[in-house]
Amino acid sequence: MSEIAYAKIHPAIGIARVGNSKQTDGFYIGPQVTEPLPREPGTYRDATGALKREVAEFRIYAYDGNGRVVRELTMDPTTEITWTVEVANHKAAWYNFELALDIPEAETAAPSTRRNAEVALRDRHNLSITPGARSINTCSGVAQFQGGTFMGIEVPLGELRTDTVGRLQVFGGHGRSASYLEKPPTTFANNDGWYDDTSDGPVTATVLVDGRPITVTPAWVVVAPPNYGPQQKAVRTMYALMTDVAIQAGLLPAPTRPSFTDDILPILKAMCDLQWMNAGFAAGFGYGMPQHFLEPRYLSQLAEPGETYAELRRTVVNSFRNPQDGDISMKPWPWIYGDAMNVPMPNVPDAMNTLTTTQLALLDKWAEGDFEADYDPHRQSPESIDKVPLEQQPAMLDRAAMEFCIADAFHPGCEMTWPVRHSTMYMEPYRWRHRSPEDPEPDYGTTLTPAMAKSYNGPLYGQYPGSITRWMAIPWQTDTASCRSGYDTEYDPYLPTFWPARVPNQVLSKENYDTVMNDSLPREERLAAYHQRADWDRTLGAGHNKQLARMVTDFDQMGIVEVQPGLNGDPDFPPQMQVEDRGGRDLTPEERHDTDKGMRKLLIEQRRGR
Repeated sequence: MSEIAYAKIHPAIGIARVGNSKQTDGFYIGPQVTEPLPREPGTYRDATGALKREVAEFRIYAYDGNGRVVRELTMDPTTEITWTVEVANHKAAWYNFELALDIPEAETAAPSTRRNAEVALRDRHNLSITPGARSINTCSGVAQFQGGTFMGIEVPLGELRTDTVGRLQVFGGHGRSASYLEKPPTTFANNDGWYDDTSDGPVTATVLVDGRPITVTPAWVVVAPPNYGPQQKAVRTMYALMTDVAIQAGLLPAPTRPSFTDDILPILKAMCDLQWMNAGFAAGFGYGMPQHFLEPRYLSQLAEPGETYAELRRTVVNSFRNPQDGDISMKPWPWIYGDAMNVPMPNVPDAMNTLTTTQLALLDKWAEGDFEADYDPHRQSPESIDKVPLEQQPAMLDRAAMEFCIADAFHPGCEMTWPVRHSTMYMEPYRWRHRSPEDPEPDYGTTLTPAMAKSYNGPLYGQYPGSITRWMAIPWQTDTASCRSGYDTEYDPYLPTFWPARVPNQVLSKENYDTVMNDSLPREERLAAYHQRADWDRTLGAGHNKQLARMVTDFDQMGIVEVQPGLNGDPDFPPQMQVEDRGGRDLTPEERHDTDKGMRKLLIEQRRGR
């Protein structure tokens, strides 16, 4: 044990997700490797059909004085571990989200005003749900996050558990959202009087090995909305964004030679996989389409170094949006809305999303042929964290958690939003700085300006319980119900899109999948069914205000996009498909028109109301 110099908790940032299952087995552990095997259909729901909660599991790894991993520390006769977690929800006590406060457009916008501004300063603590810290120091332990209240209403925020060897499991809430004033939601992000049971906060541990205290670097947990596309990754993942932040800040060295398998292929694969979430991506990058990068022959050409396919690589790279070009068109890849998105689309560069500076630099190296040609079609990625070599497990846990978070438009976002792209938030790469209780954050007053948000030792520095999720929509359901695709139908009814990796736009329905798999039907009918995508939000019915309310009560009725068997060796149908597990009737064209018109009007009114 003299080898142990210190320990760290991994993942550095863990993600839990709300779900309404109340059954004892109504949960699953979140991704712990970057390429996990698809879960069996039905895994994400319990026997009643309710959504299971996604659980963030934390482990402690011991390091020697040279920074090498010695072993994982678990509770055993020689090792005592006390886990402590404190989560909170400050959404209702924070400021309205209008737009990201670090983009140029924020400098000329009106300052952000407080949510629930009518609540007097002396009473504003009643808007925060703060159950306090909970600790566990035994295997198979349980500690509930109860006792926190919102305007006198108790709002449980989940619980802690330990497994049989003392690893920590953090459970979030059950997706409970309501208005204490019993008013319906009316906006995508700022509904006064409302609360939800998402949360976030620090994860710490004290460790004794043979009676000797070991210093433990803390972590963080974020309780986010459900993941309706559990097999999907964004084109720009949160891991890619945080990597770029660390490189730009000098905390990580800039890569000089990309790996095709680790750096280039994930970008191309994400574009193709979004075919199951958005009809525009299906037409552009889906199976059998001209830009289906995963087609074996095409992929082998993209992976080959040298001059033979140099122009092919260059044309692919030139198709991606690059901020240095000053292009404000919606046409370059990826077809994802950006932070300054509006209706109609403004002529500003950040109205559309882009890859990180690091990703774009690696793509340029690839185009030049300066890359590691390491593609192996038979490569098997580890299927579980226990199959990863010990010394690689901490980094894998850190990466897997963030690769399944999106860094699409921070408007405001899904799991977290724009503050995470500021290096002042971090004590080291991928690990947030914690604010000491002796150094409380000041009260910023009735309004929050970009200058105040970015001020020294302000909200972009040390973090405290609830300070990550406070920037997000309240309740989360209204944002999930509002973020769609193709707002300008004259340009494209499906593109650009918001957050398709987490919130589907158009999906392959179970009914159409069954038609595709029925080989007794005419091929033309099966092809038509395969290429027809159903609106994922059709379950919510028509009318945007009704949809917001319906999402609050029926978020578990929305479809989960799951991996199903396809057809091997067929040029028109892939060997695997991703299929919505449930849905509702299609909206009529009139209903869809009214809903789309209502959502566009809502966006315009809210942006003008700044």
